[in-house]
Order: sequence, then structure tokens, then C-alpha cells
Amino acid sequence: MNPLLVEVKRGGVLESSHCGALAVLDADGAVVVRLGDIDHPIFPRSAVKLLQALPLVASGAADQLGLSDEELAVACASHGGEEVHAQTVAKMLAKAGLDAAALECGAHWPYLESAARTLAVQGREPSALHNNCSGKHAGFLCLACALNGTGPNLRQYLRGYVGPEHPVMREVTASLQATTGFDLAATARGTDGCSIPTYAIPLRHLAHAFARMGTGTGLSSGHAQAAKRLRAAVAKAPYMVAGSGRFDTRVMQQLGERVFCKVGAEGVFCAALPELGLGVAIKIDDGNNARACEVVMAAVIEAFVTLDDESARLMNSLSDARLTNWNGIEVSQLRAAPALRALRR
Repeated sequence: MNPLLVEVKRGGVLESSHCGALAVLDADGAVVVRLGDIDHPIFPRSAVKLLQALPLVASGAADQLGLSDEELAVACASHGGEEVHAQTVAKMLAKAGLDAAALECGAHWPYLESAARTLAVQGREPSALHNNCSGKHAGFLCLACALNGTGPNLRQYLRGYVGPEHPVMREVTASLQATTGFDLAATARGTDGCSIPTYAIPLRHLAHAFARMGTGTGLSSGHAQAAKRLRAAVAKAPYMVAGSGRFDTRVMQQLGERVFCKVGAEGVFCAALPELGLGVAIKIDDGNNARACEVVMAAVIEAFVTLDDESARLMNSLSDARLTNWNGIEVSQLRAAPALRALRR
């Protein structure tokens, strides 16, 4: 059984608890921290969008289309569907001669409530641009421009790009294979919420992949250069990766290139700590995505990254969160468990 990582207390007693597993590895594959089972394959979902974006840059598509830092950052995003996100994705598609009709991620209301309300007040329906994965999919479509070259009609070539056998998705899968070093052909394959394939990968391999992404160690020269460029773009435009009030945006606005972190569905979180040469991978057993996995990631950052006073206050507010009700009254606390606090140097 995986250890207790997060406690929720109300009225001074334990109300809920969240168990899970944590892996921290260096770029050579040495395990720095192991809590729980880090060899059981899990679906990383959106936590690996940085890895999936590597071919966009390594193929030359990003340069060919003149993609900006904001556009590269949104290609790594699970954004809130705010207008700036939708507009940035639309601009990205326009550079490829495409529009939202080419996206195969589906449409849903913006995750950010205020953005959804704005659309509703305006009498507008959400489009695929508002899908939290629209930036990633726009990156796939831009990659297709480079892969198609002078081949068949682009729109014809793009049809079904979310399928595992499409040339675009084969490139994306090859990137996951190369960075994680895990045999994806021999593991379980599922379908992600945005319709692309998702592969079951152990935390050990995910953490190793993110250590490689932060250092370039063990990557091809093309992937190493692409990783560096993508991390720099995200550090310059962290708002594009998540949005208002979101953990990933807040942390990367504060810490810049010192931390790249990306949440995934069902309680998965991955990060690169480039100056330390470390990668982090987390899975909360019960899939608690909105709170528990953020507490764990915040506690890991506190344990390993040297923080100034302002940064330390932010991270502590995330690893030892005080929850209030609609009247602003504190009602409970969400805290890193002792096993995590013991990681502190």
C-alpha cells in the first residue's frame, strides 16, 4: 500500500487522507526519493504535454511557422479556456493556414468559471478553442505541416491525426518512448480525454524523463534543444500553461526556469528541476487532482529548491493550505503528511 502523503484536518481531527507514490530521479536514472510503488505503470495524461511537444520544435515546424513563446507555451498547456488562451490557439492555427475546425479535441466550456460565464453572457457557445487541450492539438497540427511537406492536401492529411497510427501521433509516441525509455509497445494504451492515445508508464520512468528534459542528458541533440526552448518559452509565458489562479502558472511565474511543473488528470503531477538535474513524478491513489497532488508537488519543491522569503511563503501556502468557506471563515487545513515533510533538507 502506498504511504499517506496528504492530510485534511477539520476541527483538529483527520477528516480525509490521500495516499500515493512519489519518485524523484536524477538525469542518470538514480533514485533520489522513492515513496510508495514507483514501478507500477500509470497513465500520466496531461502531465506529459511537454514531452509531447518536443517534435513540434525538433521537426523545425516551430521555426517554419514562426511560433512565439506564448504559442509554444500553450502547446504544453492545460489551460482554463480564457479568451487569451483561445485567441493564442487561433493565431497558432492561422499560421498553419488552419482554423478551429481542424481540431479533433472536442469542445467544452472553459474550466475557469468566469470565462465560461463571459461566453454565456455573450450568447456564445464554446468551441474546440476553449478545450483545455486545444494548444497541444494546435501543436500537433503545426507539426503536421512539417511532416506533410509537399505531400497530399493538408486538410486531408490531418484527418484522424489523433489516431495512434497517424504519422503525427507516431512522432509524438516516439518522443514519449525516447524520453521515458519505457517500452510503450508493451504497455497498456488508453484514450485520453482529448482523444489522443495515452500510455501507462511507471513513475520511475516519468521522473527520469523530466530530469532529462531539464538537463538534456540522454536526449538526442534535437530533443535536448527543443526541451530547452520549450522550457524557456513556458518561463516567459507561464500564464499560457494554465491561467488565472492555477498552481502551475503561479509557481512558474514565481520561480521561472528553476521549475517546470505540469499537472495531469487523476492525481498525476510531473516536474523538472533543471538547476538540480532532477525530475519529479507523483500519483495520488484516489485521483485527487485539484488539491492533494498540488500539496505534494509544493512540498517537493520546498524540500529541494532553495527559495527566497517570498517564494517560500507561496510554496508554504500551497503545501500547508488553509481552506475557507464562502464567508471567508477558515474551515479546514490541507497539509503535506510527515513522510513528505521528512524530505526537507
